[in-house]
Amino acid sequence: MPNQKNQETVSSIKEDLSGVSAVWVVDACGLTVKEMQALRHAVRESGSVMKVYKNTLMRIALEESELPTLGDVLEGPSAFVFAGADVAAAAKAVKNFAKENQKLEIKGGLMEGKAVNAAEVEAIASLPSREQLMAQIAGAISGVARGLAVCVNGVPSGLARAVSAVAQQREAA
Repeated sequence: MPNQKNQETVSSIKEDLSGVSAVWVVDACGLTVKEMQALRHAVRESGSVMKVYKNTLMRIALEESELPTLGDVLEGPSAFVFAGADVAAAAKAVKNFAKENQKLEIKGGLMEGKAVNAAEVEAIASLPSREQLMAQIAGAISGVARGLAVCVNGVPSGLARAVSAVAQQREAA
């Protein structure tokens, strides 16, 4: 049984887990203090939070929250990115930082209660942001509405042209 301080930490982790859509696990070993601050800043800009916890305490919190314990992902030094509403933005922030800094390694994580590996986190990072998806959906809906309006408007105008053509034929005859 963990001591009082560790129990408080486990409670804090469980609170963090309950309010997020995803958790990305990264290995930030070897980063300087400035690089770590830059990573935290990038993560914060995406609407997420990065925290460092002991793997054993994280594992206990995951078990108590009835979530996958992430097995091998929780080996070695780990930092945890708790993603807010925009999961893709948090994954992009981590992936972009990892591109610039080879010392950061994406290990995997949790999304919607399921374990994901590093490749899946990178695939999620390549998705468009929430705002871009909303704009694409709005554009698609607008295009359908515009097409429908053109079709609906085309029936009466086509009928009017046909009537006009018939009238012109009768006048000519």
